[in-house]
Amino acid sequence: MRSVAHISDLHFGRVDREVLRGLREELASTRPDLIVVSGDLTQRARVHEFQAAREFLDSLPGPQIVVPGNHDLSPLYSFARWRTPLARYLRHITADLQPFYADEEIAAIGINTARATMVKGGRINRQQVIRACERLSGAPPQGTRIIVTHHPFDLPLNGEGAIVGRARMAMAGFALCRVDLFLSGHLHVSHTGPTATRYQISGYSALIVEAGTAVSTRVRGEFNSWNLLQIEPGGVVIRRFTWDGGQARFGVTQTDSYRRGPEGWATGETTAPVPERRIAT
Repeated sequence: MRSVAHISDLHFGRVDREVLRGLREELASTRPDLIVVSGDLTQRARVHEFQAAREFLDSLPGPQIVVPGNHDLSPLYSFARWRTPLARYLRHITADLQPFYADEEIAAIGINTARATMVKGGRINRQQVIRACERLSGAPPQGTRIIVTHHPFDLPLNGEGAIVGRARMAMAGFALCRVDLFLSGHLHVSHTGPTATRYQISGYSALIVEAGTAVSTRVRGEFNSWNLLQIEPGGVVIRRFTWDGGQARFGVTQTDSYRRGPEGWATGETTAPVPERRIAT
């Protein structure tokens, strides 16, 4: 069994320090086999924000897969936006825009969906899909294959926003190399569900897992949260950890279980969620 911590939308520059402390302590206690950070490490792509994000990443245990988000691009009306849009991200976070991790049970690869020509939205292209599938093809046949992007491949029920550009092309390609999980952020709203709800591909259904904002004050209708995935061959349990201000700690508020069958991933069972306190934003 492998454990993967999925955190997203840190937005250094707009961070709640108490929540940040709680997340660091929770990850140190959990000690996942892999930590995935699905973009928007900063609020305005300023140097001091990237430095703070780098310090935080260095404090975490284990290997990491980190991808940029649209907030990590140089500001929209700056010259650097068009010449070197990710220069500060590349300098302070990682120069690898397609980070890869693999062991005997899981293989995960990150893909950059942030684009200088888009304000909030994102896009994936065919070459990124091809390269990702080439890397994943070397993973063990029964291993769980994971794609990490900032922009999502689906929307929560009644959710606002947009999916990543060229999503249908990408999903068709990923079906051929049997991707199992798609981890993303961007919307600041948690969501888990099968790809077959939106993408009807014969004999294929993967899982989409979206994380809320882990530590930012820029919440949208739910408290800060992150996901812990416990993965075994043919099965995954996804636990949502949500910040409890009264207890000053993260606690599990929902648990979803899925199994992989002949037609892909399907729901096992869901533990009734603990009601979350909602706040206006």
